[in-house]
Amino acid sequence: MPELPEVETVRAGLEPLLTGRRTSGVRVLHPRPVRKHDAGPHDFELTLTGRTFAAPRRRGKYLWFPLTDGDAVLAHLGMSGQFRVDRPDAPLLRNTRVLFDLDGGQDQLRFVDQRMFGGLQLSPGGAELPAEIAHIALDPFDEHFDLDEVAQRLRRKRTTIKRALLDQGLVSGIGNIYADEALWLAQIHPERPTEKLSRAQAFAVLEAARTVMAEALGQGGTSFDALYVKVNGESGYFDRSLNVYGQTDRPCPRCGTGVMREQFMNRSSHYCPHCQRRPRASTSRAAASRASTPDTTRIG
Repeated sequence: MPELPEVETVRAGLEPLLTGRRTSGVRVLHPRPVRKHDAGPHDFELTLTGRTFAAPRRRGKYLWFPLTDGDAVLAHLGMSGQFRVDRPDAPLLRNTRVLFDLDGGQDQLRFVDQRMFGGLQLSPGGAELPAEIAHIALDPFDEHFDLDEVAQRLRRKRTTIKRALLDQGLVSGIGNIYADEALWLAQIHPERPTEKLSRAQAFAVLEAARTVMAEALGQGGTSFDALYVKVNGESGYFDRSLNVYGQTDRPCPRCGTGVMREQFMNRSSHYCPHCQRRPRASTSRAAASRASTPDTTRIG
C-alpha cells in the first residue's frame, strides 16, 4: 500500500497540472471506485463536471482535491491506485477506472486501480479537510505536528512500538515499509513495549520516521512493481536504498549481521538482530501484537 512518500509524490506531481483547472467532463468506467457515492456513477459524473480544482492536499496516506466552491474529491489509493495525466487520445491503461477531462482539451486525469481497494468520493464542504478523514492524526511533515505531544502519547500507549507507528490515530502516513526502516535507524526492536521507551527513544523513533520518509520523497517513493508509479508513469527509486525492509538474510548496512524477517500480523517485520536487540520478556506481548491489525486508515 502506498505510504506517505508515495502519496506526497503523487500530490506534488498533480499540483501544477490540476490547480485552477475545470473539469469539462467526467466518465466512470467501472462503478466500484465510486461506490461511496450513494447516487451512483452517473450522478458522480454529472456532479463533478464543470467544477474547478484548487491545489491538491494530503494528510498521511490520504489525498484530496479541493474544489473552488468548498467541496472536495477525496481519494485513497488502496493497494494499487494510481493517478496519471495523459492526452485524451492516449491509449487507456488496462485498469483505468475514472476519467476527468480538463479544460483546454489537452489533458486528462485518469484514476487507474488494478485491485480496486482504493476509490474516489465527493466530500461536501471538505475543501479544507474532508470530514471523512478528520480522525486521522497529523503526519510528521505537517507544520502543526507536535513532536513532544506525540512522543508523550506514544509512551502512554500499552502496545509495541511497531504497532504504535502504524496507528494512524497517533501519527499518520507511516506504513510497514517506513516503520521497519525507522526502527532500524533508531536501533529499536519492533516488539519493544512503548511504555518502556525513554523520552529520548520516543523522539528518536519519530524523528527517524521523518528522516527515512524525507529520503524516500527525495527519490520519488518506493516502487517494487508497476502498482506504484508517479503521475508521469515513472517509478520511485527508494527501494534501492532500503536498509532492512525486504532485505531478508542480506547483511545489515551498519554491522553486517543478516537481516531477519518475522511474521507481523498479516505482514512482515524486518530488522537486524544485532543492532535492534529483542526486548526481554516480550514473547507474550509479541503474540498479542500479531493478533490484530492496527491500521485505522479506512474512510468513513
